[in-house]
Formats: sequence, structure tokens, C-alpha cells
Amino acid sequence: MTDLSAEVTALADRSLLVLDDDAPLRTRLGRALEQRGFEPTLVGSVQEAIAAVKVHAPAYAVLDMRLEDGSGLKVVEAVRDARPDAKIIMLTGYGNIATAVQAVKAGAVDYLSKPADADDVVRALLARGDAAPAPPENPMSADRVRWEHIQRVYELCNHNVSETARRLNMHRRTLQRILAKRAPR
Repeated sequence: MTDLSAEVTALADRSLLVLDDDAPLRTRLGRALEQRGFEPTLVGSVQEAIAAVKVHAPAYAVLDMRLEDGSGLKVVEAVRDARPDAKIIMLTGYGNIATAVQAVKAGAVDYLSKPADADDVVRALLARGDAAPAPPENPMSADRVRWEHIQRVYELCNHNVSETARRLNMHRRTLQRILAKRAPR
């Protein structure tokens, strides 16, 4: 963490916009990035983010993709218009190739899936030019990735077990057993 903090402290402009509609996650991520040297502005909606960008265009942004009042892609465009040199990271729990391509085309430099470690976010923000950031120090296990995917589909199906099982092409009782267990590490 100290190497990353030193790199962040050496930056001329450490302004950072953090957009996420999940308040506890937004607060934790904001605190963690502030401890690493950034000067975060925390917002919870697309409208708040666009208003914050108009007041002060940040040098860096960590934006959620799906929000209650729209898409984080609108904020990517607003940040790009206000400050073309800004580095933008998309952070989402609904990661797939299509949305990753959309985010990069809109101007994001990287795309991370939730839950992302604060150090992984900082590495992505500090990546130079076309160089890809280093792989995560503690990546999620395959079991955890599977569990996260099942939970996302279950949530998108409004907690309907039968519909979720149908979409995941698995037996309903198997899904119920998976949902009853704790998340793997």
C-alpha cells in the first residue's frame, strides 16, 4: 500500500469522483482511496455526478455502470467532455464483455468487477498509457466468481428461484442449496 500511496501523493491533481448507488460500498471505497492519497468526491446518482463534474472536473473517476437513475456511461461522457485527459475506471457488479466494450468505447481506461480491492482500483487508475495494470494480488476464486454470478442473476430475476434456475440452466433444488450456503472466499 505504501508504494501506491507514494505514487498517488506525487500526482499534481489527485481529484477523484466516486459514483456508486450502494452507499456503504461508496463510503468504504472513498475512505480507502482517500487513505491512499486521493481527494475523493462521493456521489450516489448520475445527476449528482454530472453536477459534481460541472463544478469541478476530476482528474480521476471510479464509476458504477448501473445506477437507479441511469447508466454510468453518461457520466463517462460528461467527464470526457469536461476533462479529456481524465482517467476513468468502470466498476460494476454486472460485468460482461458487451458492457466492457461500451465502457472502453465511451472513454473508460479500465473495467473492474465488484467487489474490487482498493489497491486494484488504484493500480488501474495509475496504469501508464497503454500498459495494462498488474493482475490483482488477491483475485476472487473460481467458486466465488460463480457464486457472484448466480447472486446477480437471482437479483435480476427479482429473487424468483424458478426463473433464476431456468436462466442458469440448473435444477431448482440445486440452486436453492447454493443460495442457502455462505459465499465462498
